[in-house]
Amino acid sequence: MAAGSLAKLLLKQFGISVLSHTIAVGHVRLERQATWDEIAAICDNLESPLRCVDAETEAKMKAEVDHVHRAGDTVGGTFEVIARGLPPGIGTHVQWDEKLDAKLARAVMSIQAVKAVEIGTGIESAGSFGSEVQDEIRYDRASKRFNRSSNRAGGLEGGITNGEDVIVRGYLKPISTLRRPLLTADMSTKEEVKAAYERSDVCVVPAGGVVGEAMVAFELAGAFLEKFGGDSLEETRRNFEGYQRQLDNF
Repeated sequence: MAAGSLAKLLLKQFGISVLSHTIAVGHVRLERQATWDEIAAICDNLESPLRCVDAETEAKMKAEVDHVHRAGDTVGGTFEVIARGLPPGIGTHVQWDEKLDAKLARAVMSIQAVKAVEIGTGIESAGSFGSEVQDEIRYDRASKRFNRSSNRAGGLEGGITNGEDVIVRGYLKPISTLRRPLLTADMSTKEEVKAAYERSDVCVVPAGGVVGEAMVAFELAGAFLEKFGGDSLEETRRNFEGYQRQLDNF
């Protein structure tokens, strides 16, 4: 987490922000795309119990958590991490294990209870036609940048950033420590017993999102430094600004 916080501070020096929010808890899901301003506001709101941008949806999520708590159960869900401000060209397609989307997937999958990772609309896209999935490319003369008409790829193509927001989702299973314990086996007698219970959170999705935010920032910062290098912040900034000018003049 400390390394992730430092990574966020580094990226912020270059106008890159990494934020997270909760989009699903149990059977309750945010059924619309959150805006960047909404996500920034909920990250600043320390009173929000579940870090969901929509108050009505968050109330339903809270009711879901209360229900499973009374039942002695646990509940999983989904968090979303968004990185804004990354220039195109960060990452590589040269090696399978060096692709930036592969590194991000590995980092988020390493978080306890995460059982699936999604980049952009990967899960939905798997059941769609190519014409429904591809992000069309266009050139914006005002910003002097190529951009996309949509962002189903989640800001990454071929393991490299394309200038759109990088979007990564982590899917967490309900944690296994239940107040109503499940069956297991005694290691000595091999007999069937009930699992021991010490303590249990009911829902770890908001905390998982904070960890996911740190892990995504850590990987992005590493790829950023690999691209621009430098022995000091000033040197890295010089290289970064030179790259931005190169994009402007393309």
